[in-house]
Amino acid sequence: MPKVFVPREADAAETRVAATPETVKRLVAAGFEVSLASGAGERASFVDAAYASQGAQIVRDDAVVAHLTEADVVLSVGLPSESNCARLKRGALLIAFASHHGPLAQLRALNDAGVTVVAMELVPRISRAQSMDALSSQASIAGYKAVLIAAAELDKYFPLLMTAAGTIQPARVVIMGAGVAGLQAIATAKRLGAVVEVSDVRPAVKEQVASLGGRFIEVPLEAGEGGEDARGYAKEVSAEFLKRQQAIVRERVVAADVVITTALVPGKPAPKLITAEMVKAMRPGSVIVDLAVVQGGNCELSEPGRSVKHGVVIVAPENVPATVPLDASQLYARNVLALLLHYQKHGLGQPDLNEEIIASATLAVGGEVRHAASAARLSPETAATPASAEASPGVKTPSGKVST
Repeated sequence: MPKVFVPREADAAETRVAATPETVKRLVAAGFEVSLASGAGERASFVDAAYASQGAQIVRDDAVVAHLTEADVVLSVGLPSESNCARLKRGALLIAFASHHGPLAQLRALNDAGVTVVAMELVPRISRAQSMDALSSQASIAGYKAVLIAAAELDKYFPLLMTAAGTIQPARVVIMGAGVAGLQAIATAKRLGAVVEVSDVRPAVKEQVASLGGRFIEVPLEAGEGGEDARGYAKEVSAEFLKRQQAIVRERVVAADVVITTALVPGKPAPKLITAEMVKAMRPGSVIVDLAVVQGGNCELSEPGRSVKHGVVIVAPENVPATVPLDASQLYARNVLALLLHYQKHGLGQPDLNEEIIASATLAVGGEVRHAASAARLSPETAATPASAEASPGVKTPSGKVST
């Protein structure tokens, strides 16, 4: 019977948990022996007794290391500490957000230990992997919460109000990026009564924006231009396109009460969509919520946390889903469960790397880093730039070969 262990998160700021009592029940039914570190779910409002009632063993602090080293599968939100990564047994399966933007020490320790690292952010965007898509489930929460953050910071109402003292005009909201987070932000801002305009490099999202009540800001495309990759994610566009986009969007941003930026390109720094000059031209008291700060931010003046620049409040939260830990954990845990059951079907100890979902999500296996961008970071001396590594079929690391 495969052993599954859920540790407490290494990051003290992380409130989410990778398993809930609901998913523990389903894991036990699927033939797994499940154990959790005591208190693993407390910050998401899941107490030890709830897990135990569904068949999980609760592990006290003095036994955590033993369970960690014996586990066949470890489920986490972020990567465990470097020391715990090194303790995992060879061939163990770790499922987590193992971002190639994250700490190198943990990735190196996992690869040196021969752990099979499954990165939730590498799950492909295909229809049969939707139940495993943690990026989407967590981005939806971030988009919703970003609007509430903006509403709390803004110095005026969101909705149109007709009062005895006169009419209050609705807030004008500009949302940059119409991915999952952006679409949820549109829906939430509209529910609060705002007038919403939306900018995105992908013309294909225009209908989705309109269906939610937003107005799409058109940016003319030159021949051969397009901002969407084969997986449906935004891709890096030319400097000329960004310049045209900024010129067209600038007048909307300057007139906005709230700007919410969600534009991310997988594996690349976040595009700079709001310049310092644009911030300076905005109305004092207006608000920018930058959800892209973990990849450098969409606003030139963003820095993690909250700041005021030229009278404009700039909020750049680093982990928005963790502020809604109960629902975020429920969704994430279901994503993890679906992915683990998929690996169980195709071989836990020796996953089938020819299967599409497994081939995409497996960052490293048996001392071999399969994800090129991660390999480039682990061994920069063998790759001139991360971009060259993306196109390279083989980048060596101290622990073995790398393939894309």
